[in-house]
Amino acid sequence: MNVIISNYPESLDFDDMITESVREAALKVGELYDLGNAEVSVTLTDNAYIHTLNKRYRDIDRPTDVLSFALNESEEPETVGGAEIDVMGDIVISVERAREQAAEYGHSLRREVSFLTVHGMLHLMGYDHMEDADRIEMENEQRIVMEKLGITREQE
Repeated sequence: MNVIISNYPESLDFDDMITESVREAALKVGELYDLGNAEVSVTLTDNAYIHTLNKRYRDIDRPTDVLSFALNESEEPETVGGAEIDVMGDIVISVERAREQAAEYGHSLRREVSFLTVHGMLHLMGYDHMEDADRIEMENEQRIVMEKLGITREQE
């Protein structure tokens, strides 16, 4: 699985632990769900930029923690060097909001960033939480992945 991580704005400053946690979480989802030929792009950003995206694409006028933009509606995967690559889509994570939520929930920034990455990856795979049954299923999947990462609430 290929994980492309960038930041916007480029001046956004954060610890390498955040990038490492995002990569580790995305790769764990890839491993557990057999996404070896998949590619995902993750943008780490601030509240101002994710607020703009949330307003534009969801008509919600406030910042959020994570947004996912699935590209799996395309009919054919891209081919790179003869291998088919399944471009899953884009995940945008507000590092600023992740810091706020980690403090609010009383756990580490690593846990929060990892959770948001897992949450975003599951959305790209088609999981959702609009209905109760779907929410329960997605929460169970998130818990399983976090346990496989060795990051549980009990540790915090």
